[in-house]
Amino acid sequence: MSRTKVVPIPVMGRHNINAYLLLGRRPVVVDAGTPGSGRRILDRITAHGVDPADIALIVITHGHIDHFGSAAELHRLTGAPLAGHVADLGPYRSGRVREPYLPTGPMGRLMARNRKLHVRAEPFEPTVLVRGATSLEDFGLAARIMPTPGHTAGSVSVLTDAGDLVAGDLIANSFMGLVRARPANPPFHDDPRQNLASLREMLALDPTRLHVGHGTALDPDRVRRWAEREHGRLARRAAAGRLTARSA
Repeated sequence: MSRTKVVPIPVMGRHNINAYLLLGRRPVVVDAGTPGSGRRILDRITAHGVDPADIALIVITHGHIDHFGSAAELHRLTGAPLAGHVADLGPYRSGRVREPYLPTGPMGRLMARNRKLHVRAEPFEPTVLVRGATSLEDFGLAARIMPTPGHTAGSVSVLTDAGDLVAGDLIANSFMGLVRARPANPPFHDDPRQNLASLREMLALDPTRLHVGHGTALDPDRVRRWAEREHGRLARRAAAGRLTARSA
């Protein structure tokens, strides 16, 4: 099977919110942006010479509105099945995220006030239910869906056999992608320590690049150094009783 090519699909701004087009024997889309962005994503996919009818699968990385908002629309436009983790079925079936959002810092506290993050998206039902590591070979891609819980309970990433990790919100660039190539937390995490554990598990697999939902691709070594600092920061917050996490 041919090497998978990872193509970022900007949904908002140049890098603020990204979906991804994975090109192997057949194309696979990762994430679906905010509500109402399905046609924009489709236009960018076709600009890369892909017939929407050829899309084998749409993988949703997690149950936040900027990642599953147009999943139902993209499904209608392409006919491709949707894949999502069973632990995030609640948001997918209701069209609503779990609230309140749990900010990771000042940016998250500011963004939590944004009404657009509290709207209801069109619900959808994944036909490919992810429970553990899931091969994408049957969908024409040399890659696996990897559960990476913590950002949400049902967060997943996609790891290609060539080592590209399409990481959703496992990690981000600073300030929602405005500061390129600088690792940072996204604005929210349901469980920061679990997310960091998932990030370290993925780094242990020696990815070549981390392609994120907010910002440009990140260098794994730089992310490892950030993860060490983040481990210490979370330990200090936990010791001070200032670390919050969403209960199961």
